Amino acid sequence: MTFKQKIHTYYLQMVQDRIDVFKDMILALTEDSKNDAKGSAGDKHETALSMMHIEQEKLTNKLKEAIAQKAILDRIDAEFISSTIIIGSLVRANGIYLYLSVALPKITIDGINVIALSPQSPLGTHLIGNTVGFKFEINKTHYTIESVS
Repeated sequence: MTFKQKIHTYYLQMVQDRIDVFKDMILALTEDSKNDAKGSAGDKHETALSMMHIEQEKLTNKLKEAIAQKAILDRIDAEFISSTIIIGSLVRANGIYLYLSVALPKITIDGINVIALSPQSPLGTHLIGNTVGFKFEINKTHYTIESVS
């Protein structure tokens, strides 16, 4: 498995794990609200149900976001290598590895730090469509693209 494939697999698993956790939390809240509805009455009961409903909405939105991230990652072919930076490219710029996909936390694979970033991010917009040797500046930091895979 290539370095890029390891990164892609790790991020896919990370997002799938998030999806599973959010589904479990939503299910638990649903069960709690059913159980709470059976034995309570009054203002405290209504407040508790309302709070559970708000929490459920928050979790549902996070679940939708994670599902959207997974859909983007699912469309990326980690074996495909382009000399021009596209979604799914692993870029090294200024010694930093950037995986152009979706915004996700920094990870370490084989002792190397990797940052997943969205093509809509300021850095991502400068990278898309460019090749090795391209130089640009963001927030007074100069970047040079060293490699693309």
